[in-house]
Amino acid sequence: MGPSLPPRIAFIERNTKETKIQVSLSLDGGALDLLPDAEHFPPSTTSNSSFYAMPEQTEETHASQASPSQQIWIWTGIGFLDHLLHAIAKHAGWSLRLRCKGDLAIDEHHSAEDSMLALGSTFSQALGSRKGLARFGYAYAPLDEALARAVIDLSNRPFFVGVMPFTESKIGTLSTQMIHHCFQSFSQAAGVTLHMDVIRGENGHHVAESLAKALAVAIREACRRVEGKEEEVISTKGVL
Repeated sequence: MGPSLPPRIAFIERNTKETKIQVSLSLDGGALDLLPDAEHFPPSTTSNSSFYAMPEQTEETHASQASPSQQIWIWTGIGFLDHLLHAIAKHAGWSLRLRCKGDLAIDEHHSAEDSMLALGSTFSQALGSRKGLARFGYAYAPLDEALARAVIDLSNRPFFVGVMPFTESKIGTLSTQMIHHCFQSFSQAAGVTLHMDVIRGENGHHVAESLAKALAVAIREACRRVEGKEEEVISTKGVL
């Protein structure tokens, strides 16, 4: 049995006038500490009327799951975005805690965009030097009549191409134009080249979820550690 590999874990806080976000991510799953108390996320004993209905991290929610291999707890205030993030974390094999307090009184744009920027930044930090990884990953994911594809390169060269037509204007409280923008924001902050497209599909919920699952499986493959190449940069340039 070889030496144990170092954990790939990162935590960030992202605070703007529009959103306050905390993200903790383990690329390899496993135990993950609760997000820490902060000025904008006070202890549960503190009353804060602007806190909306954000539950405690120990409460089971629509986007939480706990097992020996994964700890997932997500709350952005946008139910369908939570659902997509839950799918990404689950099928990528991550443990993920993410919470966002945003200006939802305006609309969902800032909360959705900034949550994905924060997640991308955390992902990049957790990857570290990007040495010894498969680097490339692709996946197809079906959901009933919908089929989506994602192809990713951990290139440290952010670029996004997304072909994802929707007939609906919204799914839940998330506008469908934001789904494209969310994936684009993730790729930008994560420093990855990402191509995503919908091959077929009629139901918007199914289409969006199949995209999230395809991305998750592609990420899982790209982040795979390659035995015997632990200190190698998988690039002809010698650097990513």
